[in-house]
Order: sequence, then structure tokens, then C-alpha cells
Amino acid sequence: MTLKQSFVCVLTMSALLTLSAVGYAQKIVTKDGVRQILDMEFAEVDGVKLLLNLHLPEGVKKPPLVMYIHGGAWKVGDRKNCGLAWVAKHGYAVASVEYRMSQEAIFPAQIHDCKGALRWLRANENEYGFSFDSKRVVVAGSSAGGHLAALMGTSGGVPELEGTTAGNEGQSSTVQGIIDYFGPTDFLLRSKTHPAKTDSPSGSVYQLLGGPVKEKQSLARMASPVFYVGKGDPPLLILHGEEDQVVQISQSERLQEVYQQNKLPVQLYVEAGKKHGWKPMSDQEQKLILQFLEKVLSGTPDEEQPG
Repeated sequence: MTLKQSFVCVLTMSALLTLSAVGYAQKIVTKDGVRQILDMEFAEVDGVKLLLNLHLPEGVKKPPLVMYIHGGAWKVGDRKNCGLAWVAKHGYAVASVEYRMSQEAIFPAQIHDCKGALRWLRANENEYGFSFDSKRVVVAGSSAGGHLAALMGTSGGVPELEGTTAGNEGQSSTVQGIIDYFGPTDFLLRSKTHPAKTDSPSGSVYQLLGGPVKEKQSLARMASPVFYVGKGDPPLLILHGEEDQVVQISQSERLQEVYQQNKLPVQLYVEAGKKHGWKPMSDQEQKLILQFLEKVLSGTPDEEQPG
């Protein structure tokens, strides 16, 4: 072993020991040019530990960040369900984050945790063996995670949605772009079109809000991204299956409409014949996502993109 190799080995071991000592990471692996820092604890709230996984492209200094929020009706799923981990191979850092489930805490706990995760990432950049460009961040998610991504992106600076999860209140939770995979966007509208989800005790929205929408009007409005859209909101890419019966496409069309009314950049891509939670991701979807990331994170987006 050369002197240089010995030095690199010592630095690597030192980083691993630091990560292990503070309890932030349990596992670090490298595969296909991507370094994965797994099981990092970014917060503990009321006894619930919140973890995240990082996927970092090797050889890329200060890459932009994609923060991914998993789906699962706000009651199942975790950081391992990362639908955009593959973009790390294209030069983007990816953080897949967890949030409290609806059986652990009702809304707004979930958005508090997501915003807290980004603040933690920004506060701890360069501290535990990872780095990214904190000024270039896109938030993304699918289904329930798509809802939280859209809400996070459109509610920058709204005090009641910030919370104190993970601390770091001096850090920003704003983002530069949003990718929403078939997420609910208007719970008041959803209570009219999908009452079984919103007003039945077994419904996912009922469980998220802690009661039926008809009795939780203020909280339902507070949880709906469409009511926060305004000047300066980040560019938005929405993807939705044409045959989705779990989250009807009217939810995505509603968000697109509000964006267009505010003359904000938005694109709605409808996948013909697809239902909810469609996998695997098509070549066209991957192309759209990479084009969106490139435009938002390295260029200046047009005022409006064709849907």
C-alpha cells in the first residue's frame, strides 16, 4: 500500500467512525458509481425515529439535490421506497426521507417532518460525508408523497406548515422545483368526488386529518396544495395515469389549472391506460424527469410548458 493509499484509507475509516459515533448512518455502500449512505437518523419526534437514505453520484462535486417523499396513503412505506434513486446515476444527489404515519400523528405532522428533513440536510451538508448544492433542490414524491411534495413546494414560508422537526429553524425549506406523481392536491374537491376516502373512518384522508373532511374543513384546506399556489412558486412537473381510480386525474388537473391561472411553469403528463402506482417507469417518463431536472436546476425555465 502506498503512502497516498494509506492516507485515503485513514480518511475513509475516520469518516465511517464519525458517522457511526453520532448514530446517523448504519451502512455505506457503493454500487454502479453511486455511494449510498443508508439509515441516517435526522430526527426523533415523540419517540418516532425518522430516517433517510442518501444516494450520491461519485465524482460529482456539489451535485443538485432531489429529495424524494414516498407514498403509501400516509400510513405505510418508508425511505427504501425511492422511485427516483436512479437519477443519482445522472449526476444528482438523492435523499429519500421518512415522515410520521397517520396512525402516529395526524396532519400537519407529515409536512413538518418533510420540511424538517430538508432543513437538516442543509444544516448538515459537509458534516457527515455528503455534500450537495443547497441552492438547487427539487422535491419529488408519489401518491401521498406526491401530495407532500406539492405542498412542500407551494407553501414555502408558511409558518404553520414549517414545524420544528429536526430543529435548524434558521435553514430554508424552500425548493426550486416540484415533481408530483399522482398526488392528491385538493381535499375539499376530493370529498365530493371520492367521499369513501375522505369521510369514512377507513379512508386514508380521514385518517390523515383525524376525522371526516366535512368536519375538518379548515384542516383539509390547510393540507391542500392548491390553496397555497402563488407568485414565485417553483416549476412543477405532474405525472398521472389516465385510468387512476385511487387518486382521480381531476386532482392533478386542478393543480395544473391553479398554476396556469398564476402564470407559473407547469407540465401535466398523462400516461395512457395506466392506473395508480404504475411501474415500471417508462422511457418517456424518465426522459421528462431528466429534462425537467436539467431545465430547473441548471437553466431558467420557460414561463409555461405545454401539457
